[in-house]
Amino acid sequence: MQQVAQQPQTTGPTMTAPTIPSPPTHTLPPAAPHPSAIPAENRRREVHRIAGEIYRQNPDWVTFFREVLGVEGIARRMFPSTDEFLSFEQTAEYLEIQQMVAKLRESNRTQAHGAEPTRVITVRLPKSLHESLRTEAHERRTSMNKLCISKLLQVIDGTLIPHE
Repeated sequence: MQQVAQQPQTTGPTMTAPTIPSPPTHTLPPAAPHPSAIPAENRRREVHRIAGEIYRQNPDWVTFFREVLGVEGIARRMFPSTDEFLSFEQTAEYLEIQQMVAKLRESNRTQAHGAEPTRVITVRLPKSLHESLRTEAHERRTSMNKLCISKLLQVIDGTLIPHE
């Protein structure tokens, strides 16, 4: 009697072992030096150069701020420590970047805010300070919101901020 090899029966899809991709054959470029290894003057110029490139693309001000001065923006990456960033805020390059933000805010009145969601904060103010802001906004022919954002975008002397 002849024996016939039987094929195993499958009732579902066949499973194959996942393939592991082979490692890349190219080498990675050398890691960029830590920003603090680059002279501050060169970093200031680089941040200013990149800010200028972004500005010339005429983005809305929120996108410009996010990309240049935001938490993950080029300025924060180039000046990662608090002291370095505070020093950068005292430079002519930073002042020019602030002027770029102001010009974009003025010229982009009707554009969407970079598809970035807005957040609401509540600030407790003395009545006299609130009245002062309201009067200043009226005199400048702007809203209190725009005036407060303008004030928040400005550099503040650290000695004027009370510590808890």
